[in-house]
Amino acid sequence: MPIWNTDLTILGMTLIYNGYLGCSPLFPNIAISLCTLAAYRQAHQTCPKFTIQAQCKTLCHLHDMPYCPYLRSQFSAAYDAFLEIVYRVDVLLKQALKHDTPNWRLLNACPACTYKLVDESPLQFAWFATIDGNNSLKRWASSSPNSLPRDDSRRPRSDYWIGHDAVDKFKDEVRSRTVSVFCIINFKYVKYPYDQALDKNDKVDDWEDVRDDQEVPGEAVFHCTARWCNAGPEQRKKMFSVFDESGIFIAACRHHFVLVACDMIHSGELAKYLLAIMDHLMAVYGQNGSCAYDIGCAFSKTLSTSSLGPRADALALRMMVGAFHGHAHNRKCQLDWHPMYITGTGHTEGEGCEHIFSSLNELARSTQHASPFHRHQSIEEHFNFWDADKYAALSNFLFNHYREAIHVIQTLQAKLSVIKCELNLDDADFVKFYNEEKLYLDRLKEPPIRDRLCIQYVEIRAALNTARIRLQNAEALVAHMEIQLCIEERWVIGGPKYIQFKEEATLSKYRTVLNELECLVVMRLFELSKLSLSGTGRYKLRQQIGKALQRHSEAIRNAIYRYNTQAAALNPPRPKLSWKDIAEYSFLGEFDLLRHSCTDIRELDWTKPAHREATTRYFKLLHAREEVSRLNVEEMETNKVITDLQLSYPLLASELQRQWRSHSATNMFHIFHLNQIENLPSYSGMRGIGMQTSSGRRSMPKIWRIWLAISIPL
Repeated sequence: MPIWNTDLTILGMTLIYNGYLGCSPLFPNIAISLCTLAAYRQAHQTCPKFTIQAQCKTLCHLHDMPYCPYLRSQFSAAYDAFLEIVYRVDVLLKQALKHDTPNWRLLNACPACTYKLVDESPLQFAWFATIDGNNSLKRWASSSPNSLPRDDSRRPRSDYWIGHDAVDKFKDEVRSRTVSVFCIINFKYVKYPYDQALDKNDKVDDWEDVRDDQEVPGEAVFHCTARWCNAGPEQRKKMFSVFDESGIFIAACRHHFVLVACDMIHSGELAKYLLAIMDHLMAVYGQNGSCAYDIGCAFSKTLSTSSLGPRADALALRMMVGAFHGHAHNRKCQLDWHPMYITGTGHTEGEGCEHIFSSLNELARSTQHASPFHRHQSIEEHFNFWDADKYAALSNFLFNHYREAIHVIQTLQAKLSVIKCELNLDDADFVKFYNEEKLYLDRLKEPPIRDRLCIQYVEIRAALNTARIRLQNAEALVAHMEIQLCIEERWVIGGPKYIQFKEEATLSKYRTVLNELECLVVMRLFELSKLSLSGTGRYKLRQQIGKALQRHSEAIRNAIYRYNTQAAALNPPRPKLSWKDIAEYSFLGEFDLLRHSCTDIRELDWTKPAHREATTRYFKLLHAREEVSRLNVEEMETNKVITDLQLSYPLLASELQRQWRSHSATNMFHIFHLNQIENLPSYSGMRGIGMQTSSGRRSMPKIWRIWLAISIPL
């Protein structure tokens, strides 16, 4: 397209007027069609796995040219500008329609939830929301540990997000939990705290929760939150240190419209994210609300003891658990928190976030290595499309739920009529059964304290008898070993022989725990490397890798503790290891240095860091020379193959011209790089085009060369 005016402003306007958008604001060399950008936006919204790289490769194939990585950056820049234009046009429309008031989107997010009518029937709950967290949309901190991310002042465009400052207001609302030990003194329980604080300087690299606090007997029977990772102690909810954002927390209405969201930063599902979301929802929607969460039973206590507690009580906020997750809670918890036993919930399942996550997980592959702005941009685009899609399906949602409710009423009403006649019951009896079950579970207690003391005495008496038997067996075993070793006089503890073989036993244990530690670290590094490989973007696969990392990290910590115990017992003691040391180790090399044989090798040259580094560089140099020799051969062979392809079948039929152009363009791309190789000052191979040998080790038949030239897929 000819451009007649060189003024930069007029240049941009000319491109837009002709339906194109430049890839750079000043002096663009490449422009992309607005139709192409709009088509990609729609394709990406419909299929989140369809990334910009896939779009660029598609365009390259359509235009018969090889794909170059810089094309993705150019397309991304143009796409950012395109979305910025769309956003600013949308802002102007909202201003014209008076839709730019604070919280307008949230107050009008769902027509069925937020649009109130005059003289409408009163509802038990004026608004209903479901909250949940998801850890699939992680974002890696950096591709290189020593590199710094480029500053990007751009911020999220929409009001879906709750900022980090608003979230961190509640970071101190939940105190760190401690393990408590209960002792019986004069038939009374006395609670002693046991400090379990983690080392603040030791980076926790997993998200493995421990069991909740030990409760007073009688309450532990109904303790269900230990089954849920997000109900664990706050100080243990740490995410992999390689991620900046470890996921998102969202709130949705019962019709699955997205209300608000916030990022999880270096952590799991902490209480501060829920408190920030609840604070925002209560401020916008007001009283008589209800909110479902996987562990709503536990979070209700956190909410009531937080700074939001008085406001939540004044607004009559009701927490509950989701219908699906609720069945994993104990029976007493279900009677109090399951939607089936809460008046006014209807068929609300409280699992709306799961529907959103099932679609949102497809974005994981494209956001793991994105910048913070591009990650938010992709999620916002998906939220906008999701809400538009849910709006299009809203009437169908209402129709299906209405039809289902009518069917349930007709079916169960007939069945209950028969049951009530057979058992001589009425509706009041069912409510009575419910209340009686609750009363029974509330009164359910463990045996009296004196009975428990008697049981404890019997257990201790049995343990004492077992210890005596073990002592007798140990004495018999020692006598048997003395006979086998022909030991006439029993070794004295502290004697020369005893000390010698005690050190051997200690060294053997040291080697055993070191081997175990090495195995666990290597397994962890393998699993961690898989997270950044292509093809692991699927949610289930990444979940399995993440769980494996959690197990390995916890096992490594235990192995470090055992290693340090054995290392301290050696003479002389070996240096202790910390989690930071393990993170900096390579796969095998550093661990091999720790294996001390019967001879002390610490003074040998090959164990010294300088000698080891020089040895490593020597072998790298050898392999570099080998690589040059191999590349000299491969460069000539590649050049010859391309030349043969150009000469062997020049008269292609018309229906194969497109495939031939594509392959020729790729060959020109290869020739360009091959010429660059030959122009290197240190190039030591043959120049020019070689001759193919008739019996070469990788000779290519003519018919096969022809097939390579014409078999490029459309």
